[in-house]
Amino acid sequence: MNDTDRNLVEIKVLSRRFDSTEALCGVDLCVPPGCVYGLVGANGAGKTTLLKHVMGLYQAKEGSVRVFGLDPVRDPVAVLSRIGYLSEERDLPDWMRIDELMRYVSAYFPDWDQAYADELCATFGLDTKKTVKNLSRGMRAQVALIVAVAHRPDLLVLDEPSTGLDAIVRRDILGEIVRAVAEEGRSVLFSSHLLDEVELMSDVIAMIHEGKIIQQGDLDDIKAQHHFVKVQFTEEQEHAPAIPGALSLEGSGRSWTVLCNGAYSEMKKIITDLGGAILEERSASLEEIFVARAGRRSLSMEDK
Repeated sequence: MNDTDRNLVEIKVLSRRFDSTEALCGVDLCVPPGCVYGLVGANGAGKTTLLKHVMGLYQAKEGSVRVFGLDPVRDPVAVLSRIGYLSEERDLPDWMRIDELMRYVSAYFPDWDQAYADELCATFGLDTKKTVKNLSRGMRAQVALIVAVAHRPDLLVLDEPSTGLDAIVRRDILGEIVRAVAEEGRSVLFSSHLLDEVELMSDVIAMIHEGKIIQQGDLDDIKAQHHFVKVQFTEEQEHAPAIPGALSLEGSGRSWTVLCNGAYSEMKKIITDLGGAILEERSASLEEIFVARAGRRSLSMEDK
């Protein structure tokens, strides 16, 4: 079986505790080839812990992790030689110039594409004679991203890739790089707490909350299954109306907003039976779905 026939990443029933903190709980996740897979969750949800298991930085104590069919802890060379990794910390040697760093990293990767690295440096406007310590936070992130992608990895793993990048780079450059990797038949697994970024770039998503996957699947399918509705009732509602399939229900008096999952026709009929009129209906955004499933408060949590 080759990589075109199997998932590049397969995680089964993965759990992880740090002292009394449960960072991951029974996580199942598969990344197919040629896919941009977005892992979305608030800071502190367990995203980085999950990615560190994929990189072999943590060994699975409960459950299993396979990358290219291999255990990344037991076969680190075979696995890591085919992965491009961008950590949230952007760890780079401060004393090296950018061109020196590129030459150093290229020695570890036979498929290093210097022309591609040079093209990205030019796109970002980087002076390759500058030392890392003299780079701004954004420039450091750009260099780290180039190091991660220039050897054309089969799997690109990005942990909060937009940290330190301005809006233009985040929207145009990062999106183009991630999409180019996927279109070449490679895969991308990236985490972000920026839901608009995940919605823009992902084919498949997994929502993680307090270490658990609370929703995953094809992004278009997930959005098609969730509907946002504004309702006005003929009479004031003293309590939230009982509407089947409602994940969230907010409002007061005659005006309410509903986010529902499936059973859309049934929900519309019940609203009508309750004396309600639908003023607006549309597919829900990824942020609205996440907030409904995980809670608004989770968006301000800090990373574990």
